[in-house]
Amino acid sequence: MPSNEQRREAAKRKLERQLVRRAQRARRRRVTSISVTTVVVLLVAGGIWFAVANAGSGSSTAASPSSDAPTSTSKPPITIPTALAAAPKRPTPLAPTVDCKYTKDGDAAKANNLPNGSGISTQGTVSVTLKTNDGDIPLTLDRALAPCAVNSFVSLSGQGYYDNTSCHRLSTSGLQMLQCGDPKGDGTGGPGYKFDDEVWPSLTYGRGYLAMANSGPNTNGSQFFLVYGDAQLQPSYTVFGTISDAGLKVIDDIAKAGDDGAYDSSAGGGHPNKKVTITKSQVAA
Repeated sequence: MPSNEQRREAAKRKLERQLVRRAQRARRRRVTSISVTTVVVLLVAGGIWFAVANAGSGSSTAASPSSDAPTSTSKPPITIPTALAAAPKRPTPLAPTVDCKYTKDGDAAKANNLPNGSGISTQGTVSVTLKTNDGDIPLTLDRALAPCAVNSFVSLSGQGYYDNTSCHRLSTSGLQMLQCGDPKGDGTGGPGYKFDDEVWPSLTYGRGYLAMANSGPNTNGSQFFLVYGDAQLQPSYTVFGTISDAGLKVIDDIAKAGDDGAYDSSAGGGHPNKKVTITKSQVAA
């Protein structure tokens, strides 16, 4: 029969074994807790990376015209009005002739001679065809609207200035237009001269209008834009002609292909997804 001393030693050893087992279980719980926390952190971090990575790739996918299913980052469908805007008309006719002042302004993007600016007629129209890789865009230039702009455009066309140049900017929402006329193809080029605006306070813009692009008051050069839809603009852009129905059909097809969004953070729009090259600006004899 065990003595009291032996019983005390046995109880002591049993307690030590229990304490060891408790310590082991506690360590295992800590390890398990740390492992689970690590897995959760990794899953959360992985989820954040996935979201960020796919947000970046989603933007470029949404900008692609080949994307069939709309996503949260997709551009809205392009809606193009079909009704032509009323033909532009000056509220007060100009004198039969005007003098146009063409002032030297920086370096020309493509060699050309300064237009004659003396005694320019304000009567009649000029037919011009922009021959492009996407089809012909016939225009009617109206001297009664903007004789100096018409005179400059005809002069540059006759010198081959617009030949083999791209239309570098397309906008499909807000302002719906195709911008052309820069031989550099990036929106910074001009003919090396500028001339004044030919506008009036009640001037508005709409489908079928041909207008001069500018970088501020009285900075017209060679760049122009073709309005195929909405154009809520201040009367700051010289309208100098109209676009034919056949020409608008060509532009509509270009617009439906969308743009790459290159100018979304600045002027708006981007390079046309359907490349547009003016092979020749042909003035009717």
